[in-house]
Amino acid sequence: MPKWFNTAGPCQPEIHYMLPPTARFPGIERIIAQRGYFVVHAPRQTGKTTAMLALAQELTASDRYTAIMVSTEVGQPFSHDPDKAVTNILESWRQAARAWLPPDLQPPPWPQVDGNRIGAALEAWCQASPRPLVVFIDEIDALMDDALISVLRQLRDGYPRRPKNFPHSLALIGLRDVRDYKVASGGSNRLQTASPFNIKVKSLTLRNFNQSEILQLYQQHTEETGQQFTTDAIQAAYELTQGQPWLVNALAKEIVEELVPNPEQIIDVSHIYAAKEILIQRQDTHLDSLAERLREDRVRAIIEPILAGQSLPVVPNEDLQYVLDLGLCRLANGGGIVIANPIYREVLPRVLAKVPQASLPMIAPSWLNDQGELIPNALLKAFLSFWRQHGEPLLKSAPYHEIAPHLVMMAFLHRVVNGGGTLEREYAIGTDRMDLCLRYGKTILGIELKVWRQGRTDPLKAGLEQLDRYLAGLGLNQGWLIIFDQRQGLRPIAERTTTEVAETESKRQVTVIRG
Repeated sequence: MPKWFNTAGPCQPEIHYMLPPTARFPGIERIIAQRGYFVVHAPRQTGKTTAMLALAQELTASDRYTAIMVSTEVGQPFSHDPDKAVTNILESWRQAARAWLPPDLQPPPWPQVDGNRIGAALEAWCQASPRPLVVFIDEIDALMDDALISVLRQLRDGYPRRPKNFPHSLALIGLRDVRDYKVASGGSNRLQTASPFNIKVKSLTLRNFNQSEILQLYQQHTEETGQQFTTDAIQAAYELTQGQPWLVNALAKEIVEELVPNPEQIIDVSHIYAAKEILIQRQDTHLDSLAERLREDRVRAIIEPILAGQSLPVVPNEDLQYVLDLGLCRLANGGGIVIANPIYREVLPRVLAKVPQASLPMIAPSWLNDQGELIPNALLKAFLSFWRQHGEPLLKSAPYHEIAPHLVMMAFLHRVVNGGGTLEREYAIGTDRMDLCLRYGKTILGIELKVWRQGRTDPLKAGLEQLDRYLAGLGLNQGWLIIFDQRQGLRPIAERTTTEVAETESKRQVTVIRG
């Protein structure tokens, strides 16, 4: 049976390329042996369900445990009706047992009791099982409010009775750690504390693939089909994804099934980058789900200054941990927080620029000559006309106020590159800038965006120095520096938008656009 790269749901080893699923959970069997209750949290589509399903099967096959992964997702619609939620959850658990366990390890009929039905069901199962029961509860944070609190308290109540009358070991599996489970209590939408499940011995998260593991995964395709990946292609896949499992699989799937279906053709760096562009433009479910997170206030408080190149404001430690747990950001080697990988770094501003882009008027591509080549001077003229006429109202449509000019600018440039180019972004905390590289055919245009904020000095000098370095890295001798003036009491954009030519210390020619 042929195998494939998987981008939807848990891997199935008979049809999917996959790595040993529990290798990224060192020490987990020790926790289970110690009768530990623990939490596994990681972003969506990182392999949690695949790993825990495989671990449950391995534990059961060892003849030491009755181990199973179940889910509480079917209780989600009944957050304020715990009894209805539990009815659906217990039926789901019985179906899971029938699918994954032999008859002698399946649970007895659930006890008919008033209240604490989850606790009573687990107690009856432990008493009937010939082996210690190990339960992994997936999608726990699909539950909210009364249903969630009820389940957590029943688990905590039964904990002292393990292993004879309650599960030997138990794990809660979800996107977030316990304190970030959603409840409507005390004016907060978060639990704020681990107290309903303060019996946990550890919170584990699932790390991304390292470069060696990406090589192992892609090598499985080579062994299956004979199609090879170059060393540089493997390196590029790691650099673009930073090992995020869904992205690693999605790049390969796009390449081997669509871009290079001929197994005799070698996969090189160009194919990796072509697949990256397709994924970003298509914004599959995984990438599209990032947009939902960007609307959350505590995510915005961190992502907005990163995109603007500003220093982070004072934010609660748990909010920083939250964006790390969601996989939106990661800690760089120097300890600073950055967007998790280059693909997310492209996706986030594109998502935010969607509303301004949808609000754009029709723009004729006056920046192209008869041969379809981009003419930078014509593009500058088109942008100035667009900005003077539409800049003011479009700024109001941008979802992140601090980077509204950046988003409108990117929305305009996306219209430009839709005809066959690419737009790359660079930004980092504390630099107070965003760099853009527009590639269209043989034309490469380096652009730096700066904001003149209230109470600050003119950013021209710093902008020229920063753009000089950026252009040097691109091998260019000229570029644009755009200074968006956001000080108070200014004339309308149409009146204050101007251009001038400046020169950097390295004698590079810069068109300075003020608006």
